[in-house]
Order: sequence, then structure tokens, then C-alpha cells
Amino acid sequence: MTKFIFILFISFSYIFASSSISIDGDIKYKNLKYFDYVNPNAPKGGKVKTYAIGTFDTLNQFVIKGNKAEGLALLYDTLMVQSKDEPFSQYGLVASDIEVGNKYVIFTINKNAKFNDGVKIKPSDVKFSFEVLMKYGNPLIKQYYVDVDSVELLDNNKVLFHLKTNQNKELPLILGQLSVLPEHFYKDIEFDSNPLLIPLGSGPYRIKSFEVGRNIVYERNKDYWALNHPTRIGQFNFDEISYIYYKDENVALEAFKSKSYDFRLENSAKVWANGYNGKAKNDGLLKQVSFKHSLPSGMQGFFLNTKRSFFDDIKVREALLQAFDFEWSNKNLFFNQYTRTRSFFDNSIFASSGIPSGLELEILKKLKVKDEILDSAFSLPTYSDMEGKRDALLYAQALLKSAGFESVNHKLYKDNKQFKFEILLVSKAMERVTLPFVKNLEMLGIETSVRTIDVSSYINRLNNFDYDVIVAVIPQSLFPGNEQRYFWSSKSANTNGSQNYARIESKDIDFLVEKIINAKSKNEQIAYIRALDRILLWGYYVIPHFYSNSFRVAYWDKFGYPQNSPPYDFDIWTWWVK
Repeated sequence: MTKFIFILFISFSYIFASSSISIDGDIKYKNLKYFDYVNPNAPKGGKVKTYAIGTFDTLNQFVIKGNKAEGLALLYDTLMVQSKDEPFSQYGLVASDIEVGNKYVIFTINKNAKFNDGVKIKPSDVKFSFEVLMKYGNPLIKQYYVDVDSVELLDNNKVLFHLKTNQNKELPLILGQLSVLPEHFYKDIEFDSNPLLIPLGSGPYRIKSFEVGRNIVYERNKDYWALNHPTRIGQFNFDEISYIYYKDENVALEAFKSKSYDFRLENSAKVWANGYNGKAKNDGLLKQVSFKHSLPSGMQGFFLNTKRSFFDDIKVREALLQAFDFEWSNKNLFFNQYTRTRSFFDNSIFASSGIPSGLELEILKKLKVKDEILDSAFSLPTYSDMEGKRDALLYAQALLKSAGFESVNHKLYKDNKQFKFEILLVSKAMERVTLPFVKNLEMLGIETSVRTIDVSSYINRLNNFDYDVIVAVIPQSLFPGNEQRYFWSSKSANTNGSQNYARIESKDIDFLVEKIINAKSKNEQIAYIRALDRILLWGYYVIPHFYSNSFRVAYWDKFGYPQNSPPYDFDIWTWWVK
């Protein structure tokens, strides 16, 4: 076969097989020695503790069933490693090089790669990994790989993936993210039969001990085959990592302040502003540091289950959006630390804005969307003063009336059925955001209850779409692609465990998702994503919340960390114990 690499949006760029690949053809590290965001001389050693919320009952991170223990990714290596200071570039790890051709991808296995029992990694392990994940894996994994036709072993060190299309430019890199599992380990074991079987991987850590629902401890593999590999230098420096489980965030925070564990990522603005104040902070023993990032915001908000009563009506969904007062929450709860989310792709070039134009407008016209989408900019209500609040609630009232609701004793009814629903939460911290929203809904005559449940029960209900409204987050990458099927497609709306939380079924959205995945140019990709963004916004499936463009970390003063922070991730595994 002629060797060449498809560089995104340039058809038939003939290049020899390479140890690295980029979605846009621009590789930062032409001769990788180590990443710029690590300290190549970081010392190894030390024990570190962090925390998790809820419980766990499985050590198998790849199946949908069960609550996964934290940290399981430390056990495994992938074919390639994504750098965290480039939009989407990967460098070989288990695979020494990658060759991408017309409807195929070939990985050559690194001759030094081995599992932590000393057995060399073979191409058959890669084939086994792919097939077992397609059989037992969660729906997200299956949708990622839907354009893979078959897997073939070429020889003792090469594995070939046959593809159904040559248009899915992201797919070779997605295959590069495949975790490699040991075929020999599961020879006489059904992959999903024993959830507490300690797995075998080829990664930098292995499980030392665990107590179900209480803690799990990982120990560094000092014979790790990739210890001095360029993609691993300066990383995974701790000799031991413990995850301690707590019932909720409040308990976990108090445990941290009593030095029960060493660091935490903080996502509460209130806690960040004053929750760490005290003698330890004043004495310099407890530290707080923020790292700016350049990641798309994704979408956090109230997701409305459109299969539930009344939420299938777009007028109702739009009315509910009018009742959320971001300005009050940001001022009184968050110390003005947040920005209102106005796009599913905020903080990126993919966010729609203003009135559609150019190629995006052409795409929307072909879909025959309503004129409002073509002629108007999408906007959110502003509660900057009492007049703004009054206008928003009056508009919501008019929408509900036009949807057929009548007020009886200040309760809304339609067809003799009262409009009431439940907002399901997993975090008590989110109650502060939800309860003011509920009060505004009550002003409209909508009876709303709030229920906060434990993590295990929440995940189970989430996987089975057993909710009216939830607070959820849909993350977005620097290169939106195959995962959009999992977020928005009609198929995922009826696939248990998917992240189509609003259960959207739309032919227009299905069409746009496929066009995004198979875009032939950067401009085309941007236009299709902006069109998708606009249709999602105008569908009122989500009541948008807010976002921050910083990672906030609180830690006890025992760590060192690199001078350079990667713009596209926070990576605690580049830190070390002083």
C-alpha cells in the first residue's frame, strides 16, 4: 500500500508514516523530547491523597454498568498521547507510528511496550481491545467508532483498521486514544463478569489496595516500560495516589481543611472566594492558584427532558428559560466570577453569534428553519434590574398562555393537568442556584420541587433518563466531531447511558452532526457547527448557566509544579512532591 497521511482538509497529501499526527497538519513537536508544560527533572516520590464524592462498586471503567472508581485511567496506556498545548495533535506511545490512508489506519506497535506483568503488547491486544469495547463498552465508545468497518492483523507488529469512509478526518486520532487491554489476561474471564477484579494494564500505576466505597490506592510501577518515553517524561511523579471517598462536597471540603487529603479542584465560586480563609492560608501552608485555560466552555445548564409532559412544547421550554436570573446568582452567589453561557461552544471560534451570514446562512436556508432563526440574533433575558425581570416574566406568561395553559388559583393547568415537575440534583451546592429559579417559576404558577440524591442513585436515573429536569454539563473539545452524535443524535435520545440529556430527536440536527464529522474544509466545519449551535439554542432544550475560563486549585504546600501551564487542560500528574 502507498504510505501517506491524511492531513485534515487537504485531500491526498502524500507523506510517509509518522510517529505523530495532527488534525490540522501542524505538529508543534517535530522531534519530541518532552512536552513544554512538564519539568523533565521533576523528582519521583511521595504519597498524595485526593478525594472523590459518593461511592464506587466497579474497577472496570469501560462498561456502562456500575459506579467507576476514580483514577482507573492511570492503569492504562493508549496507542497515542494527545498533547495539552496543541488543539489536537497526538504522539505515539504504545504505537511507534501511525499510517493513514484511503479508508484505513495502520498502527505499528512499539517493540518496547509491555503490560505490567511483563508480557509484550501485540497487535492482537489492540484488536482484542477494540472488539471487547464494541461489545461491552458504553454507548459513547460505540458511537465514536461507528465508522470503523473491521480490524485486521497484518504481521507481528502492525494492526490495520478498515474504515467505512475517508471523510471522517477525526477518526484516526480517536483510534489513537484507544486504551490497550491484555488479551491473555481475559482469556478465561468474561470481560464484564467480575466488577471488582483488579485489572491489568500497561500504564504508569497499578492498584495497591481498595475498600469499596471508601478509598482506592494506586502505586507507581517503578518498572514502567515507558518511564523515559518522551510522552511520559516529567509526569506521573507520585509514588502513591489515594482517592478518599466522602458523602458530599461539604464533608469533603471540611476534610481537606483538616489536612485529610492534599489538593482539590474547586468549582464553587463561593468556596473559592472565602471558603479557605483562616490561619493555614495566612501562614502560607494552604495555597490557592488559578490556571487560565483556552478550552471551549461547553454547556452547563438545566436540561429539559423533552419526553416528559409539557416539555415537548417549544413555547413551554422558552418560557422556562425566561425565569432564570443569572445576574442575581452571579452577584450574590458567585462574587461575579462567572460569564453567562450564550452558546454550546462558547469561548471558541465555533460559537454562533449575531445574525447568521455566509455559508452558515446558506446551510440554515437549506434546512428550511423558521424565519426567526435566519433574521434574528439569539438572546437571553437580562435581569439587570426589576424592569428586566418583569419583562422576562411577562413574556414567559404570554408564551405559556399561547401554549394553552390557564391559571387556576395561581396554579397553571392544561387539559385539566397541573404543570408541575421535579429538578433532580446530585450536588447540594447547586441548590443555591436552583431555588431562586424555582421561586421565579412559582410566580408563573408552575409548581417545582427540588430533589438532591446520592451519586449512585443519580447515575442510575441519568442512565435511564428517569428525570424531568437535571443540571448537567456537555463538554466540548477543540475539534468538535464524532462525540456530537452522542450528545444530540436521534439515536442517542433512546440509548440508555448517552449524554443526550434533553432527548432531542431532530432530522435537522442529525444532518448537521454528520456534516460536522465529514466536513471537507475548516470553513465548512465552522459553518456547520455554528448552524448546529444556533438550532440547539433556538430549540430551548437547555436553560444555559455560566462558565469560568480558569482551573482553580487549592492545595497544601507540599507540591512543586511546572512554570508553564498547558492551555487545554489541568494536569496534576505533572506536579511533584517537594
